[in-house]
Amino acid sequence: MTETPVALITGGGSGIGAAVARQLLDAGHRVAVTGRGADRLRAFAAELGDPEGLLTLVGNAAEYGDVRAAVEATLKTFGRLDTVVANAGSATHDTVAEGDPAGWAEMVLTNVLGPALLIRASVEALRVSRGRIVLIGSVAGFVNTPGNLYGATKWAVTGLAENTRRQVTEFGIGVTLVAPGRVETPFWDGNGSLPPGLLLTADQLADSVVWAIRQPAGVDVNTLVVRPLGQPN
Repeated sequence: MTETPVALITGGGSGIGAAVARQLLDAGHRVAVTGRGADRLRAFAAELGDPEGLLTLVGNAAEYGDVRAAVEATLKTFGRLDTVVANAGSATHDTVAEGDPAGWAEMVLTNVLGPALLIRASVEALRVSRGRIVLIGSVAGFVNTPGNLYGATKWAVTGLAENTRRQVTEFGIGVTLVAPGRVETPFWDGNGSLPPGLLLTADQLADSVVWAIRQPAGVDVNTLVVRPLGQPN
């Protein structure tokens, strides 16, 4: 079992993170998922039949103590760490000219600081396994939208991915940025409704994440932009 690959996914109890976790478990990986809601994590584990290869960990992706504890718990439970997926994120669905600043700090910390903390906490373990860092960005990190602070956080993730790659590639660690277009997930709950048009499913997006993770040794897929057909921006 110690040779079986291990992934740690932040925000893994629902949406894209949960879909990636399910697919990796089906592929024979062991998986740790983090989230702030204990009830949601318990429900996710129960939905899968409480598999032996799943570890759920309550924690805040924007708190270094929680992130470091999640990495340590994963290593203690499974003995190794091969992949980290920085998936936790949030959006206020407003604009800098008309929005409510009360929610901005949490969004910026989760979306920008969170991935950096995960990289910092896991990099030594990934050097040992010659593993992979996956950052879930967004098309909003490539296309400007009027007043969109959420988009600005994803531009930061786009930069973080390449800046990280330039440092850790010499350690034998791969870095992949996966930038989805519109995906049907709980992300849109705060918006009041789903956007119009065709949306990707979380499983469709997870296909791309898992494909990148399962590339042969020595292959580093760096940027995947995945849109539903018909999304122009």
